Amino acid sequence: MAPAARVVRALWPGGCALAWRLGGRPQLLLPTQNRAGFAGTAGGPGPVAAIRKGSPRLLGAAALALGGALGLYHTARWHLRVQDLHAEHSATQLSLSSHLQLTLYQYKTCPFCSKVRAFLDFHALPYQVVEVNPVRRAEIKFSSYRKVPILVAQVGENSQQLNDSSVIISALKTYLVSGQPLEEIITYYPAMKAVNDQGKEVTEFGNKYWLMLDEKEAQQVYGGKEARTEEMKWRQWADDWLVHLISPNVYRTPTEALASFDYIVREGKFGAVEGAVAKYVGAAAMYLISKRLKSRHHLQDNVREDLYEAANKWVAAVGKDRPFMGGQRPNLADLAVYGVLRVMEGLDAFDDLMQHTRIQPWYLRVERAITEASPAH
Repeated sequence: MAPAARVVRALWPGGCALAWRLGGRPQLLLPTQNRAGFAGTAGGPGPVAAIRKGSPRLLGAAALALGGALGLYHTARWHLRVQDLHAEHSATQLSLSSHLQLTLYQYKTCPFCSKVRAFLDFHALPYQVVEVNPVRRAEIKFSSYRKVPILVAQVGENSQQLNDSSVIISALKTYLVSGQPLEEIITYYPAMKAVNDQGKEVTEFGNKYWLMLDEKEAQQVYGGKEARTEEMKWRQWADDWLVHLISPNVYRTPTEALASFDYIVREGKFGAVEGAVAKYVGAAAMYLISKRLKSRHHLQDNVREDLYEAANKWVAAVGKDRPFMGGQRPNLADLAVYGVLRVMEGLDAFDDLMQHTRIQPWYLRVERAITEASPAH
């Protein structure tokens, strides 16, 4: 295959990977009144009798005040317990992550690779990056699986290779929550050969949006089945739909295609000749391919409209009553959508997306959450 063609096949998003509160609400506890506790001195009226004689409203006010105080006490205890459990969970994750040595093989501008980096950074997992040359791909010659991202995880003396962005994320999240051996977790996501719509054999992975947790662990992570189902649905949406809007938008016009490949060459790993070929020949080829992709995915003539519609659909799903789909913290769907969109930063498509949709506040919140969790990245 000619070098230019290999660059093109490697760098359009489909080429980097084909697959795709704890407890209930605290109750306001009203104490059971003990009549003996309100008894007065012998021969005289007790406090209750005096209150009843003076003003019936005072009795109700006193009971309400006492009940409210106890209610606040129990609520405070509940919040402290939640904080303690979060701290214990974070400490457990930190202990597990300290035994991991991770190496990510990637193309920096690949949306699937960007998803994995967003996950690793948000969970403060240290990792090394190996930028793969999209022409020679010598960096991943050790692997029979020839797409990126590939993550190699060293746990003690054992080394495990994880393929496919969604499998990488699900397997690592399962490991952090459950502490199961990583080599065992990987077996829950079997690789399967399949033939796609174009008649090409591809590798798919079973269960890749599912975290392999027991009931207690799932309750700890999600709080309920609805949240788990919602996360899985939108993670798959990011892989099956959102990612396919990237190429038609960043290569929409010859000028945008050239700007996109200038960014790819600048951020990627190319030799001088390879970079020149990629920038000019690759840009021209991807401009033409983007037209074919538009037809394949039944996009509108103005592909920006599909991008805007997808962004607003996501914002509507998150809703107005929570900062993230995960509630107060980004969940795996938040990180997936953010990771896919992030690869357009610095390009016209990204600027248009921020200007013409309601997604910017959510996007900036995720960005801030990731920065605060892992300032080194």
